[in-house]
Amino acid sequence: MATLHVEQDQLVLTLTRGEKLEGIHGDLRVALSSVSGVEVLDDAHQAADIIGVKAGTRIPGVIEVGTISASDKTIFAAVHRDTPRGVRVRLHDAAHDEWIVGCADPESVAAAVAAHGPAGPAAS
Repeated sequence: MATLHVEQDQLVLTLTRGEKLEGIHGDLRVALSSVSGVEVLDDAHQAADIIGVKAGTRIPGVIEVGTISASDKTIFAAVHRDTPRGVRVRLHDAAHDEWIVGCADPESVAAAVAAHGPAGPAAS
């Protein structure tokens, strides 16, 4: 399962070996100053289900791992059937506009990210 954690002044999205293959991508890093908000998602699959060009693996409601390029934003998603809830990290001045990450305890993950980011938590 993908994990979000803070390393010095960066937010890091660490992918498993399988997710790196599924998503055709390596681990992602962004400066904490680029985090504009974080919110808990009850359905992370739905948040990643946008119309756009997808590079990675997608079976609706089962797995969404990869980059989604829509007309107005670019998202990286790492969501699996066993972690349907998750967090949305909103970014600016970064390669992606959002990261959507499935996790077992999204409230704790969102609180940890918000504690280190300049914007604090976003409204759900």
